[in-house]
Amino acid sequence: MLPAEVIKKIRQIEIRTSRMVSDVFAGQYQSVFKGQGMEFHEVREYVPGDDVRAIDWNVTARLGHPFIKKYIEERELTVMLLVDMSGSQRFGSGEQFKQDLAAELAGILAFAAIKNNDRVGLILFTDEAEHFIPPRKGARHVLRVIRDTLHYRAKSKKTNIAAALQYLNRVTARRCVVFLISDFQDSNYHKPLVAAARRHDLIAISLHDKREFDWQGAGIVEVEDAETGERMFVDTSDRQLQARLRQRHSEAAANLSRELRGSGVDMIDLETNTPYIQQLIQFFKARERRTAT
Repeated sequence: MLPAEVIKKIRQIEIRTSRMVSDVFAGQYQSVFKGQGMEFHEVREYVPGDDVRAIDWNVTARLGHPFIKKYIEERELTVMLLVDMSGSQRFGSGEQFKQDLAAELAGILAFAAIKNNDRVGLILFTDEAEHFIPPRKGARHVLRVIRDTLHYRAKSKKTNIAAALQYLNRVTARRCVVFLISDFQDSNYHKPLVAAARRHDLIAISLHDKREFDWQGAGIVEVEDAETGERMFVDTSDRQLQARLRQRHSEAAANLSRELRGSGVDMIDLETNTPYIQQLIQFFKARERRTAT
């Protein structure tokens, strides 16, 4: 039985994300993510102006006048959501954790997918793939995706993106649209990332919280690493320390961007407690322009 506050939060996410999809997002999704090929639809008589390369010579020979093959786009896609559940995802300096934002994003992407008759699957991971929901359709399925992303309590606090990508390739037989949602506090995943990007249409959504690198002066406080449990006392009022934190974050963000783009992976960078829908729309518009050229 889910706690009442979790049920309430799931309902809030359902209402908010489904409305976003209906109002502004579904068209962007459909225009960017197209079918993976063409499938045969019917044979009809040739009319002047038709592409002669489409002539079905077997039917033409049998009936004595030209016929052509017609194809339609194979629209149905499989969308896989890979969501980081490591300890650092349980951080947030405002009204929501990074895990809460991940659940909202999963809801938006899943609702957009089923609105276009696509299937949605989910992999929740830490230093291993801990929870897998096979791709399916339907609003009830989307609610399960939101519920599990929001309420799941991971067995481990650590992160292994390589293991998640390797698991993805084991459980998917066809090319998928993959959203990798994480704060990317990990390393040594370049080769699996490149392999996954070659096989799938892979988009990374990087989550962060401002207080991870922009500390307000609150004197000496004890901080704990969410993934290792290591604790230490730091002087948050130390301006040199504040400057080093901001510089380290800036360098890490630049390195991540280079890593992803160099691997052929598109990236969206989002912050907790900051409106994100326009960033998503801008990303998909830019992606549509790029793929159209």
